[in-house]
Amino acid sequence: MAIQELNQEQLHSMTLEQKDEWWLKNVYKGDMPQLTIRSALTGIILGGILSLTNLYIGIKTGWTLGVGISSVILSYAFFKIMDRMKMGSHMTILENNAMQSIATSAGYMTAPLMASMPAYMMVTGQVVPMYQTIWWIIVLALLGVLFAFPLKKRFINDEQMPFPEGYASGVVLDSLHSEEGGDGVFKAKLLMGGMGLSALIEFLRAEPILTALKLKFLALPQYWDDFIYKFATPRLFNTPLKDLTIQWDTSIVMLGTGGLMSMKTSMSLLIGAMLNYFLCAPILIQAGVIPEAKFKAIAMWALWGGASMMTTSSLFSFFSKPKMLKEAFTKSFSKNTIQKHDVLQKIELPMWIFAVGIPLVGAIVVYLGHVWFGIHYWLGILAIPLVFVFTLIAVTSTGLTAITPGGALGKLTQITYGVLAPGNVTTNLMTAGITSEVSLNASNLLMDIKPGYMLGGKPRHQAIGHVLGIFAGAFVAVPVFYSLFHGDVSTFTSDAMPLPGAAIWKGVAEALTKGLGNLHPTAQAAAAIGAVLGIVIEILNKKTRGRFPLSGVGLGLGFVLRFTDAWSMALGTLLFWIARKKFKNEKGLGYRAFVQNQETMAAGIIAGGSIIGIVLILLENALV
Repeated sequence: MAIQELNQEQLHSMTLEQKDEWWLKNVYKGDMPQLTIRSALTGIILGGILSLTNLYIGIKTGWTLGVGISSVILSYAFFKIMDRMKMGSHMTILENNAMQSIATSAGYMTAPLMASMPAYMMVTGQVVPMYQTIWWIIVLALLGVLFAFPLKKRFINDEQMPFPEGYASGVVLDSLHSEEGGDGVFKAKLLMGGMGLSALIEFLRAEPILTALKLKFLALPQYWDDFIYKFATPRLFNTPLKDLTIQWDTSIVMLGTGGLMSMKTSMSLLIGAMLNYFLCAPILIQAGVIPEAKFKAIAMWALWGGASMMTTSSLFSFFSKPKMLKEAFTKSFSKNTIQKHDVLQKIELPMWIFAVGIPLVGAIVVYLGHVWFGIHYWLGILAIPLVFVFTLIAVTSTGLTAITPGGALGKLTQITYGVLAPGNVTTNLMTAGITSEVSLNASNLLMDIKPGYMLGGKPRHQAIGHVLGIFAGAFVAVPVFYSLFHGDVSTFTSDAMPLPGAAIWKGVAEALTKGLGNLHPTAQAAAAIGAVLGIVIEILNKKTRGRFPLSGVGLGLGFVLRFTDAWSMALGTLLFWIARKKFKNEKGLGYRAFVQNQETMAAGIIAGGSIIGIVLILLENALV
């Protein structure tokens, strides 16, 4: 089953209606089983398990991991074994896809448990009742679903953004379920080869595991430049490069991610990261503006410029195409217009669901925020349009890079409420939690829908599956989280529960209680410059019809990421670009592997490193 996609000429020349008609004719798989009882149960079970791994890793590092590819491969392997044992049949490709929607949704439900919720408990010194936490994150996630689907037409159907992690899931699904003889076998071998190489590198990086197995002599360093530090300490403005995150990671997972990104996006990321870590950060550290040479301290300054750039860039890009936004809503009120123009009306979620659901669920969020967390009604109501704004930014970033800048966007909300409600730390935290969690779920849902669109699935089924995952993650992860600290908030930020993400949220909220004037003048200047640059870059992109070499979202995101991650992604994009230039023989192995099946190779690298990485982190912590 080869994935059929529009070429670049079709993508830029066809109208949205023509693209939808092409997809319906060439990709859509009709009534192939998709959201079935077994796919739902498998997704709920795997999602619950993977939500716990995400919870544990998030508590230790502040990061969440995508679990879509992991769940796809695990479910495929399980049902393949069941088929061979004559105990059932293997899943269809769309069943497996619906399953990953559920599992991914459940996995990402842990985000508030490592950011806004523990930060709120630390500030107040009180434990939020478990039932309140469960229902709070459920209604926020549901609001994210409602905000996501009206944006699907633009980001997936029309612009067909890559959504790299979702694209990787689609390629993995296609390769696993391929039955086209030699080509399918070659894709599968390529996928497994990429997975095996990435997994092997991750295993060799796990020194505690190798030590326990008495294989320490095989260990790889965490970074290739670790060898240099045995002999010298390279510095920039008297700050060691490694303290500025200027390192070269031995992991190749981010290289694979770069293989699914455009050259424009990845180079913008790299330029943004270079400006921040080679110029701004070391100068400001030397001047004492950034208090210490650590990523968290650097990020606390850099996020103001980066986030403002992403904000203005995303908003300008979105509102520069008002016609589609207008049509998306006007069609819902005109039956004749829908029947005439929207050929996908019977499989897309109807617009009336959003027209009714957003105000209804938004009202529930405002009410619960007031009753449970003391957010004044008018401040809660203001958070709803902010959610829309930040969802646009988050979806654009996720669509281009697979990275949702939830933390940075949450900080923008904290700035806003630092002005509107100075001195109110709890309102600052919980309103930021609203925008961050809703935008995360909206982006996550569109990431889930991407493989479904690639493979010809029904969007309605994936939306229902995503909602099932929301409940699965909430009712598994939250009770486990509460069992970890046993009602003792003092354990937060301890060695057992470091919660670095929550510590940053709490620090920003406390820093902004006196308003924007509390920010350092350089941070204020960075925010203003970033805002202007974001608009200028998008104007130039529009004038040149996308040929301007920089992306505003990519450039801004480069300020928020670690340099080592931005460098690895850019390097991955560059390596595949070089391969396209070098391998011209369409029958040659190099062309078939690195050009014709670039996405399969990249997806395998991401999948192998991600799966073994999760396992190794858990094993290492168990050993400790």
